[in-house]
Amino acid sequence: MDVKRSLEVTHGTTMIEPTLAVSNSLSDGEKHAASVNSDKPYPTEEEFATLPKVPGHIPWTSWTVAVVEFAERFSYYGTTAVFVNFIQRPLPIGSSTGAGKIVQKSGALGMGQRASTGLVMCKLFRSYVTPLGGAYVADQYLGRYLTIQYSIAFALVGHCILIISAIPPIIVKPNAAIGVFSIGLVIMGLGTGGFKSNISPLIAEQYKDERPYVRTNKHGKKEIVDPAVTTARIYIYFYLLINVGSLTGSLAMVYAEHYVGFWLSYLLPTIVFCMCPAILFACKKYYTHAPPTGSVMGKAAKLIGLAFKGQWIKNFKHPDFWESVKPSNIAPADRPAWMTFDDAWVDEVRRGLLACKVFLWYPLYWLAYNQMTGNLVSQANTMALNGVPNDVINNLNPIFIIIVIPIMDFMIYPGLRKAGINFTPIKKISFGFFLSSLAMVSATVTQYYIYKLSPCGSNINARQNDGEDCSAPFTVWIQVFPYGLIGLSEVMASITKLEYAYTKAPKNMRSTVQAIALLTSAISSALSQALVGLSEDPLLVWNYGSVAVVALFGGIGFWLTFRRADRDEDRLNNLKESNWEGTSDSDVESSPDARAKTIDVKTEEKSAL
Repeated sequence: MDVKRSLEVTHGTTMIEPTLAVSNSLSDGEKHAASVNSDKPYPTEEEFATLPKVPGHIPWTSWTVAVVEFAERFSYYGTTAVFVNFIQRPLPIGSSTGAGKIVQKSGALGMGQRASTGLVMCKLFRSYVTPLGGAYVADQYLGRYLTIQYSIAFALVGHCILIISAIPPIIVKPNAAIGVFSIGLVIMGLGTGGFKSNISPLIAEQYKDERPYVRTNKHGKKEIVDPAVTTARIYIYFYLLINVGSLTGSLAMVYAEHYVGFWLSYLLPTIVFCMCPAILFACKKYYTHAPPTGSVMGKAAKLIGLAFKGQWIKNFKHPDFWESVKPSNIAPADRPAWMTFDDAWVDEVRRGLLACKVFLWYPLYWLAYNQMTGNLVSQANTMALNGVPNDVINNLNPIFIIIVIPIMDFMIYPGLRKAGINFTPIKKISFGFFLSSLAMVSATVTQYYIYKLSPCGSNINARQNDGEDCSAPFTVWIQVFPYGLIGLSEVMASITKLEYAYTKAPKNMRSTVQAIALLTSAISSALSQALVGLSEDPLLVWNYGSVAVVALFGGIGFWLTFRRADRDEDRLNNLKESNWEGTSDSDVESSPDARAKTIDVKTEEKSAL
């Protein structure tokens, strides 16, 4: 690999455009230290260019975190799987629990499809905005472990309130039920946000090796054990457990909804969720814990502000945008009191901003994904179900993911590596966009024929609510196409987002960057509100078609913007690691020698030469 190659992210407006200097990869001294380690020698440039990269061993502690995620997703998707019917459809005649027992359609509040789509999107928005708060608390005050435990407590309270909204004395009073239900959603969203921004970094940081090394495999051939490839594999199985939880939770709760009532659909996930704090507590002493790092986010913001100072628009395209704010390039007497970090941390912040720029495109991807939580569930209700509950069909998505992930891990990805094809994160994400667009094309075609063949034409939902059978005369299993294609797109784009957030973030800002990645889902949920007006008859063809076009152009725009960035993937993943862990401003200000303690990296590099 040519480690001197520039990082050409985009020709457009960007803060990440200038090159990362070769000096920001491993220093010569570090390379020498790594190379003399006979057990784990650091790869040479030639070895980076020619040897296959393989994942290392996933530690057992990572698997326990994955089980915690399974339990949390079981509870999350178990409850959300029944939200559409709970909000959209009225209470079945003679029922005090909402159960239709298949003879009737299960429901509770009877607020219609537009209301159900709007409320579900609002819930998603809250759940993915709150991770910013969870990341701030974790990085600044509590650390990841304690923040996760407190978030679980909030989520448990929210789950309990949802149960209350569905008990017979409350559910028969729609005005009371919607009030209690909304409170439960808000509190549950607070817990979900704090949990999600911290559980993803926690699972990956259990893997100890932070630098690639060369080993000889059992066939006598050399290969590179790459932490980035290991991280990708950890997140593949993390996502597998997410979808096992989604599948089992959704299936079980949907049948509980239809045969017993919504109260059971909210109670069982709450019980399973109690596994989370128990597992985390039992394994606490075995985990690698990232301590709170004080005012890291504040210093990152000050660093960016200092880089912008003076020229603003012109400055961020200048090659010295980042070089000019490295401590080694500022005289000690002129350094701000808060500049207690080293040069390497500046490059880590720069790399983290590249990741954030990548995430800016994700709201366009999530628009297609979000159709699964509302409109596609309602679409299933307008086709021949043949006794299958309409909210069971969306489980085709996790089933497809569970099948595909082992195939990708054991066959496709190793095959590509052996063939010398570098299927980089940027390529995966781009491919994910295009697959999500195809999924929406299939949903558009399906909706067109529903309107064409239904006895109620394009006014299906209103006439169904009046008791008329308006089902189109073809099987609901046609939805295997949108659900399957979205599932495959998740393997490409959603898993890679987790990997990218972890590998590109500064070590002491991983929760923050993960929260920013999650924030894209909230932005997408807000954008989805603009499409709520299309989430009703006779406009659903336009709804799916519009999302398909947005995802397509999103994929094209993403690839054109970042197609050069993946050339430097190895170098970005192996930047010289900062020695600065983070400290509070008060600690800095109380030390008169704080400025003098800033590491002069440039001097070190000169001495190494």
